[in-house]
Amino acid sequence: MDLKALIRDVPDFPKPGILFKDITTLLRDPAGLKHLIDVLAEKCAPLKPDYIVGMESRGFIVGTPLACQMGVGFVPIRKPGKLPAAVYGVDYELEYGTDRLEVHQDAMPKGSRVLIVDDLIATGGTAAATGELINKIGCELVGYAFAIELKDLAGRNKLPAVPVITVLDY
Repeated sequence: MDLKALIRDVPDFPKPGILFKDITTLLRDPAGLKHLIDVLAEKCAPLKPDYIVGMESRGFIVGTPLACQMGVGFVPIRKPGKLPAAVYGVDYELEYGTDRLEVHQDAMPKGSRVLIVDDLIATGGTAAATGELINKIGCELVGYAFAIELKDLAGRNKLPAVPVITVLDY
């Protein structure tokens, strides 16, 4: 299946000069979404995760069905103030400014094998920050998986030395 044909390019979003890869057109296609999750599950199976972690918000969309397909739990990584129990947090640099991500301190047992999943890797800052949160909990990061990689932005270079799995490259 040609998944690239299901992804819409949106010029000048969120700012002039950016060509945004919009996955909403892939998500609305039942066969395309199923194929994406099937391919990710097959590629990620050798990593044998206990949990899949997804970042707010598109990481939830890709990570939750992947966790179901692989028969493992799903843990959300949220923006500040969204989780009701004690959290670990990490601040990280964005292109313009900073942001923060949080996870429940008891989200997973220490030593759990964790796969971080998101829809897209661009500059890698959010994915790297999520990896820091996994370390704070005391879990083992076994890899990253993304539906799309924007190769020219070299985001994978910010990530620790674990497998990085992608389905589509631009």
